Amino acid sequence: MALKCGIVGLPNVGKSTLFNCLSSAKAQSANFPFCTIEPNVGVITVPDPRLIKLTEIDNPKKVVPTTIEIVDIAGLVKGASKGEGLGNQFLGNIRETDAILHVLRCFENDNITHVDGTINPVRDKEVIDYELQLKDLETITSRIEKLEKQVKHGGADHNTKLLFNVAKKYREVLEQGKSARTLKLDVEEKKVAKELFLLTNKPVMYVCNVDEASAKSGNAHVEAVKEAVKEENAGMLIIAAATEADIAELETYDEKQMFLEELGLDEPGVNKLIHAAYQLLNLKTYFTTGPDESRAWTFTEGTKAPQAAGIIHSDFERGFIRAEVIKYDDYVSLGSESACRNAGKIAVEGKEYVVKDGDIMHFRFNV
Repeated sequence: MALKCGIVGLPNVGKSTLFNCLSSAKAQSANFPFCTIEPNVGVITVPDPRLIKLTEIDNPKKVVPTTIEIVDIAGLVKGASKGEGLGNQFLGNIRETDAILHVLRCFENDNITHVDGTINPVRDKEVIDYELQLKDLETITSRIEKLEKQVKHGGADHNTKLLFNVAKKYREVLEQGKSARTLKLDVEEKKVAKELFLLTNKPVMYVCNVDEASAKSGNAHVEAVKEAVKEENAGMLIIAAATEADIAELETYDEKQMFLEELGLDEPGVNKLIHAAYQLLNLKTYFTTGPDESRAWTFTEGTKAPQAAGIIHSDFERGFIRAEVIKYDDYVSLGSESACRNAGKIAVEGKEYVVKDGDIMHFRFNV
């Protein structure tokens, strides 16, 4: 299950610089709006030291880490919801993503122009929020009109009536200038709400792009953002994209570590960003490993064994019999599957087993 994240923000806030750090693909980076016109797409591996450790133990012929697809989307400007600038393209591209990485400029630099002339990340955030909210309001209004006809003329089932009520709740929130994600819904309402495909209902991570001196503890701009988003169900991360770009250019691991230590950081910000994106979407990782292949698989927290098996192949889920599960720590300490079996550390689990992060799985199935 490849995660797809869209990097968004106003022009010249550091989106493409961040994208270049995240991906081996190189987006053009220049000091003028709409430098990024077609979305640049990069597929990056998710750093996971557990997979490295498993490959050291099993020495497999093949290693397959899990991946994230990153889309660098054109800078948005006021009026995008009405098609201004590259608005229509922007809105179409963002609709296809699982999560939004909203880059906010939290650094001062006279050599890099700001589309509005001054540095104010809270204002910048509100510009994009407003445009997305307008588009969602347009979407929800149209949907309500159709649902209302179904409900009034009778014959509407329970889900249609529920969706109609949820849509009206969303309209009220959007008319207040708030994003759809701020609305609290129960489990049943959340399930039907997915049918509305609202842009402001997507999980969002606010990425505060700072200067090198602010990489560890942030600055006044970051504090302003933190205050502005405290009521949202959103993530937030501080990253110095230009510094990350410098780190990415270093050739050896030791050089990179030395650079990070000088900044007082324990790992590259891009690694933290990837892990934060996983956390934002409640994603976890299980592993399959052996002499042929060691592989990481992404699943949503709460997934049961048959559905986890289906991530590998639909036949695994359809013909699921049982799962053999080894805890990661047991595998590492004992050093092999056979040693775990001899020590009684392989659990046999059925259809109701909820897969845990780090589980090493082997599925039995028959179709």
